[in-house]
Amino acid sequence: MTIEDLLKLSLIDPLEAQVLLAHALKCTRVQLVIRNKDPLTPQQVTEISALLMRRMQGEPIAYLTGEREFHGLRFEITPDVLIPRHETELLVELGSEKLPKSGSVLDLGTGSGAIAVSLAHARRDAQVTATDISQAALAVARRNASAHAVSIQLVHSDWWDKVEDLFDVIVSNPPYIAASDPHLLRGDLRFEPRTALTDEANGMMHISAIIDGASRHLNPGGWLLIEHGYDQAAAVRTLLQKSGWQHAQSWKDLAGIERVSGAVLEGNHADKPL
Repeated sequence: MTIEDLLKLSLIDPLEAQVLLAHALKCTRVQLVIRNKDPLTPQQVTEISALLMRRMQGEPIAYLTGEREFHGLRFEITPDVLIPRHETELLVELGSEKLPKSGSVLDLGTGSGAIAVSLAHARRDAQVTATDISQAALAVARRNASAHAVSIQLVHSDWWDKVEDLFDVIVSNPPYIAASDPHLLRGDLRFEPRTALTDEANGMMHISAIIDGASRHLNPGGWLLIEHGYDQAAAVRTLLQKSGWQHAQSWKDLAGIERVSGAVLEGNHADKPL
């Protein structure tokens, strides 16, 4: 059986099949096309067929290949961490924009480290700290930081539990899906760590905890930036305003959805957003 034969027999999306074959054969998709008449060994056919079957059953491509591109960088991804989405790149861009020169930034609930590593890569002058409650996730983040040659302080912490320093910017992509949301039982979400997706409540519990504690860990004039669900922007802005934050606002992702909301900690520079 050749590569071409196996692709023709595949019952999944042709592009996804090419990605999985290229991964299994350790080649690029361009090389795959050039080699499409090459015969496969029985072992290769067995291994690739198993990968294709797992994808047919819905397992995410990122977990099958063990990697995902995010903000122009390639990240190791395991079932211990959330799969980075491109809409989260907005959080990286805003964090980098709001961060002063040689400033410090905290990424709460870092998972794979995609946000923290991307910030450290884009802002080599910054001091980056990242936390997670999962030791397994921190191990993935550590490997990703090493792979991209960036320095990040990783802290095992349940939100604010072990955070002691002050920062110029705090960013977070917390679990914000409501426990009742049917999307948790569909698509890739079925395979991702549930604790990284939902607070097992209305989706606002962790967001509220982050807002409550952030003022104790931000320098005056510092920004808090939180990613949230498509319908949560108004609620997050209200929470920020009720907690006394200044310049509460939301930003839209490329799909036109209000994806990140944030505000400034009142202080000497609160009236001068960066």
